[in-house]
Amino acid sequence: MIDPTWCRTMAAYNGEMNRRIMGAADRLSDSQRREHLGAFFGGIQATLNHILWADHMWMHRFDGWEKPEIGIPGSPEFTPDWEALHEARASTDHRIADWAERVTPERLSGELTWFSGAAQREMRRPFWMLVTHMFNHQTHHRGQAHALLTRMGQRTQATDLPWVIDVEALGL
Repeated sequence: MIDPTWCRTMAAYNGEMNRRIMGAADRLSDSQRREHLGAFFGGIQATLNHILWADHMWMHRFDGWEKPEIGIPGSPEFTPDWEALHEARASTDHRIADWAERVTPERLSGELTWFSGAAQREMRRPFWMLVTHMFNHQTHHRGQAHALLTRMGQRTQATDLPWVIDVEALGL
């Protein structure tokens, strides 16, 4: 099972990787970011929107954030304006890091029950598994965005966890 230190580590990793991905996408034109390039959610901006939407959906369940008004089908347009998306991503990463500082071993060892719009039924899973899923989901789709950025000639620096996070800053 995971612990609060793992959550803080993953929040730091995802925050830094999101900064790197957004920075690389900043170097593209608006039309390049919006171009449908064959990824699961289409292109770079649509994929980054889906990640942001999913983070908000999970944090609604984990920490009482406002629930997104749209479902998965609308997630690629969650925040259509690039500058607003950029600001929302940074704010969301800060809020996830704040939550990771507060999460307890007791909470992680519990369960979460919620209604899944995708499955159209009530679900119940171990909380630690769902937290792991949220961070894994970010990494999975961010990897798709990274591949599209690479295809368009953009670089993000290192992506491997041990070389991305500052272990001293996290107190590890």
